[in-house]
Amino acid sequence: MPIWAQPGPGGGYGLDIDTTLPPLNLTPAEATAVATALAAAKAMPLAEAGQSALRKILAVMAAAPRDTASNLVSHIRIVQEAGTLTNPLYDTIQQAFVECIAAQITYQDAQDRVTVRVIEPAGIFRTPNGWFLAAWCRLRRAPRAFRLDRISQATLTGESFTPRSLDTLLADLPYELAQPLLT
Repeated sequence: MPIWAQPGPGGGYGLDIDTTLPPLNLTPAEATAVATALAAAKAMPLAEAGQSALRKILAVMAAAPRDTASNLVSHIRIVQEAGTLTNPLYDTIQQAFVECIAAQITYQDAQDRVTVRVIEPAGIFRTPNGWFLAAWCRLRRAPRAFRLDRISQATLTGESFTPRSLDTLLADLPYELAQPLLT
């Protein structure tokens, strides 16, 4: 830590102000937008992590903006989609993303055929038909999209892989998608 010191009477020590981070300053409208987006996405992967992040944001906001944001939020209602994606399988898929480890999945397609595949996950995306996992499928040797609610099992293989670009995989799939969340 960069510490400054001044010897003698009236001296002391402290942290260099130039190396500290400023406080998180969200406007009430920004905090409300984050809370609304997270509430609208309760049926998404990582929903619990989003709620945890929201609690942290609210904990560090000053009282007046937090109270104004709470007032704004009290005027918003969201009808939730049927079903949620809180499933331990998604922790395995998240770990596969983060650690670049191939995963073996058991998947039931739209015609109720069940296959076991080894995949290299690249990302997730949402369409009007649900949440999908975009991955390189080693069985088909091509990009594939797997509807998350049709994956019944997922285990890590221990085999590492070189990550592929989500945008590159999506370009070969029949989905028209929005831009990345953070640009």
